[in-house]
Amino acid sequence: MRRFWLHAGLVLFCVYILAPPLWVLRTSLVPERLAYSGALLPAFTFENYAALFARNAFARSYANSLVAALGATLLALPFGAMTGYAFARYRTGGHAGRFLLLATQMLPPVALVLPAFTLFRSVGLTNSVLGLVIAYGALNLPFLTWILMSFFEGIPDDMEGAAMTDGATVWGAFWRILLPMSLPGLAAAAVLGFILAWNEFLFALVLTGPTTATIPVTLAALQSSNGVEIARISAGVVLAVLPLAIASRFVQRYIVQGLTFGSIK
Repeated sequence: MRRFWLHAGLVLFCVYILAPPLWVLRTSLVPERLAYSGALLPAFTFENYAALFARNAFARSYANSLVAALGATLLALPFGAMTGYAFARYRTGGHAGRFLLLATQMLPPVALVLPAFTLFRSVGLTNSVLGLVIAYGALNLPFLTWILMSFFEGIPDDMEGAAMTDGATVWGAFWRILLPMSLPGLAAAAVLGFILAWNEFLFALVLTGPTTATIPVTLAALQSSNGVEIARISAGVVLAVLPLAIASRFVQRYIVQGLTFGSIK
């Protein structure tokens, strides 16, 4: 009976977790007039997806989000790896440096977006995907640094010592020994950084325009004189979650290993 109640509790918890996304999927596949009905699937149609691409420039927003998220991840990941390595091996900046880096994550985004807008406007980077890449890369850098710092601390120092004994420089040991060993941590940091950039709303709302809006901004604008177009928004949410689900599925093993390896020495 104990095992029965344990499995019953796990099943109920899974239903609790899966019910909202499954209901969003269901809403995206019914006509707008039936979106708020309580029926499980009163009708089946793909018209919400077709209307999303036909009338809302969703494909352009999708491309903007993809470029901004990938660009920010590729920009922040090398700097995060080098900074995390410096913190882990050489204690650069001491505890004060680590605290200051972490403190940047404690600032609310609304306190940063207006100074960022003023700075970006002065250099002509508003209404630009490049501006989003720079902003997202700066926002994600402390987070990626902390993840990779924890991972580097879990790798024994003897690895670099052996490489330097054979004549490698510090940079050579980092590039040829540490980075190949850190692929799980790099994969975990890259996926999590991509997700943060993909889902970001406030900076995208302030720094972009009609032609450079990302998916969250486009979905927030899906309103008509009759109110919120919930079926079309649900279709957009399904499409927005799809690349994250695919990426997480392929690198799930690396994410788990990357997030846990640094805590085991």
